[in-house]
Amino acid sequence: MDAHRGRLLRLCRLLLRDPEEAQDVVQDVFVKAYDAQMQGRAPGDWATWLTRVAINACHDRRRAGWWMHFRGSSARGEELQVMAAADPSPADRALGEETRRLIWLAFRRLPERQRQVFVLRYIEELSTEEAAATLGLSPGSVKRHLFRAISRLREGLRGAS
Repeated sequence: MDAHRGRLLRLCRLLLRDPEEAQDVVQDVFVKAYDAQMQGRAPGDWATWLTRVAINACHDRRRAGWWMHFRGSSARGEELQVMAAADPSPADRALGEETRRLIWLAFRRLPERQRQVFVLRYIEELSTEEAAATLGLSPGSVKRHLFRAISRLREGLRGAS
């Protein structure tokens, strides 16, 4: 749990955009991991298995109609901590905040599959093959979704400037 909790929490927060829902999903993932271990179905690679279960759980949570009604607007991807310069000037800080806001707006507009692929490749730093195995896609499909995600992010940032 200690080895994977932070990574899974970050992943779920990016996919769900709700810190409380993300914590619930991560907790459910670890319950499933415990059940798998107790039933003698422990996977060979826990990291990949946990990631796949977390993504599927996030997908199920997003698809559930009741979740959208109760989610509210308090959940924001911006709550994730982003590394910043040690002592930025006020102008740099304002520019950084605006850039971060534009990136999150563009990211939120991505279709769910493109968001998943982007997060796995660039946030979780999985290889194309690992991301494909995690999502149950072909490597070519991962590359196609990644290309489209990057194109949409660029368009979103270009249109905002």
